[in-house]
Amino acid sequence: MDERNRGRVTKDGIRIYEVSDFAGMRKAGHLAAQILDEIAEYVEPGVTTARLDEIITNKVEAAGAKSATIGYKGYQHASCISVNHVVCHGIPGGKIPGRSNDVILDQDIINIDVTVIVDGWYGDTSRMYVAGTPKPFAERLIQVTHDALMKGIEAVKPGNTFGDIGFAIQQFVEAERMSVVRDFCGHGLGRVFHAPPNVLHYGRPGTGATLEEGMIFTIEPMVNLGRPETRILPDDWTAITRDKKLSAQFEHSVGVTAEGVEIFTLSPAGLFHPTKPA
Repeated sequence: MDERNRGRVTKDGIRIYEVSDFAGMRKAGHLAAQILDEIAEYVEPGVTTARLDEIITNKVEAAGAKSATIGYKGYQHASCISVNHVVCHGIPGGKIPGRSNDVILDQDIINIDVTVIVDGWYGDTSRMYVAGTPKPFAERLIQVTHDALMKGIEAVKPGNTFGDIGFAIQQFVEAERMSVVRDFCGHGLGRVFHAPPNVLHYGRPGTGATLEEGMIFTIEPMVNLGRPETRILPDDWTAITRDKKLSAQFEHSVGVTAEGVEIFTLSPAGLFHPTKPA
């Protein structure tokens, strides 16, 4: 990286990190991904979302790290756990929408989102899980969402724009007759949890800020089987699909390199996809 760019902030407010900073992101991202690997064996019918969060909390503490979400804007859990038509920010231990408790049932699809802080660096990732055997349309939704994330990541390289990322995701998803959620987006990352830019999962090619080596952010498309509209429940956190059709999400933390992109949150055990190595 050109020495003149070290620590620079672009006119869009996006921080340009140093190449050496990527080592901190690798460490934080690895831990977040490892925790999501290790929670996989516990995601089964009959487990509660509260129990899953308890296990995650213990793993964060055992690693000597901190949870970025505990205490964030009053949130008190080490994960968000979003079941079926919950788009994001499902609260562990809270009632699963449409149920009287937080018990995971057979054929549920679940997104678990974890962010850890390691030596001041934030590792943020989420992925899908399945309790039991998913219904075919749910499995297809998961596959499309996973592939949409990877399409977005493929668009990351210096000289491209954030609009190119959004377009790659949107074009792929809509060709599969599904919809991209507009109400939530990816974000800048690094030594802060949320920073510029907003990484939209839809858009037009050539629009938005230009990608530069040293930018760090998340890409985390939420894809719905039905319409894209969402609704926030009275707890002020949980977002659900308005039409109550299923939603899925995958998230990676990435950094722009001179050649293209580095993914910081790759699964150490190859478990990022719930039904096949990825």
